[in-house]
Amino acid sequence: MEPMTIRRAVAQDAERLTSLVRESGAYRGKYASIIEGYRVTADYVARHRVHVAVGTTGRLVGFYALVLEPPELDLAFVEDDAQGTGVGRLLVEHMLGEAREAGLTEVRVVAHPPAEAFYRRLGATRVGTIAPSPPKVTWERPELRFATARARLIEGTRLP
Repeated sequence: MEPMTIRRAVAQDAERLTSLVRESGAYRGKYASIIEGYRVTADYVARHRVHVAVGTTGRLVGFYALVLEPPELDLAFVEDDAQGTGVGRLLVEHMLGEAREAGLTEVRVVAHPPAEAFYRRLGATRVGTIAPSPPKVTWERPELRFATARARLIEGTRLP
């Protein structure tokens, strides 16, 4: 993996973030309907904790969006060519740091079914299944939770 910088997204990134979503190979075929017409807007970037992974050449290769209320990893995308290089792991680790900094003890993820194993490898636990919501989503989605290190510390602390 080339060295990456994680920075807060700005309004000017919205178009590139939309392209990452729409060009994702993970959403072709039966999953295409969920991103049809989807846009990441400048307003969305301003309202949520959206961070981008940028390579040394300045190329934006991935991003995530953490919603604080209720706590949820709303979006996470890595450019197809950069998948498997550690960018996704770097983004999730950064997101968990942001969640801890915000005082969150857990973060919900309604995962794209093919991404479930990735999130579980990074420590998420499956807590349920989200029913289809036609017409855009005609399949079940796994519901996962990441416990932040803060939550693990609280759970592991013995009280007198």
